[in-house]
Amino acid sequence: MPQLGNLLTQFHLTSKPSESSGQSPQLSPTLPEFLQHVRKFTGLKNEDVYCNLRIPDQSKTNKDDINIVLLTGHGIFCVDVKSWRGAVSVQNQNWQIKVKEQDQNFTNTCVEQTEDPLKAIMTKTANLCGHLKRSGVPVRQSLFFPRVIFLSPDCELDEELRKRRELVSHSQIEDFLRSFREGYMAWISDALTPSWLSGHLSYKQMESVRGVLRGVGTWDLMRLHCGEQLKGDYRGCQYIALDRRETDTLEFSRVKTLSADSLWSLLGHTPQVTVKMYKRGSQGWLGKSLNATTTIPSNTSVIFRVGGEEADAQFPASSVHSIALSV
Repeated sequence: MPQLGNLLTQFHLTSKPSESSGQSPQLSPTLPEFLQHVRKFTGLKNEDVYCNLRIPDQSKTNKDDINIVLLTGHGIFCVDVKSWRGAVSVQNQNWQIKVKEQDQNFTNTCVEQTEDPLKAIMTKTANLCGHLKRSGVPVRQSLFFPRVIFLSPDCELDEELRKRRELVSHSQIEDFLRSFREGYMAWISDALTPSWLSGHLSYKQMESVRGVLRGVGTWDLMRLHCGEQLKGDYRGCQYIALDRRETDTLEFSRVKTLSADSLWSLLGHTPQVTVKMYKRGSQGWLGKSLNATTTIPSNTSVIFRVGGEEADAQFPASSVHSIALSV
């Protein structure tokens, strides 16, 4: 089972080694930074830009996340973002990333194999199309556009990959984003035209799609008292029973002083943690409304599956500050 010390890292674009090895932070922005740039550069409304949507497949057992979903009158763009560096090529069914690390005395070449990201985004795009259909909002497959964006200028695609319109290299990002800005007025016109005439999404269809996308879950976010944040799935806690449809935040309050903590121990008791559960969507003038409050032993395990890990991790309740729950 993963240890606490190994999990205290910021969760950026992905947890796979091939995403991060040799990465230059100055040249490759994180997903939130790139998302902010997308919103500013394209001029799309916030309600038409979604991040890390976890789309269920047909069996509803798996949920793979799409980094960015852009809703326009022209169609729905499903975008995965990669921060890879090095020469990228296709070898059999996998992709190969060749990274050269220069030292004063020698050059070391590291070769990594990774799954086909284009196949992955096409599968997730098809899952989104199916999810909309099952939700009563059928959208033609031709109105979905899978894309993979490579953020780093040090990522070089081979000749065959450069021919794929679904792949956007660093040098093509500006043109790709500009196309949304230039097509904005045309999309507004299309939205007011029946879809059977324009061939694009109508205003009514876009509203229906927004309604479904707003209900798609993302990741749970766990904040620890040490300041670290972990994204993944909250699995549960022994003394806490909740309904995600009614609760969106768990707030943990521990004993503030060492003397009070020691007093509990001297009296033969385990220090306690108070857990407040807040109602989903209840933000108002006086803050969020409480759903329930409970007190649990501070050494109670909070079970959390960190994104990218294959096993659940256990965190003592005393180490947790809060957990924001996705729908």
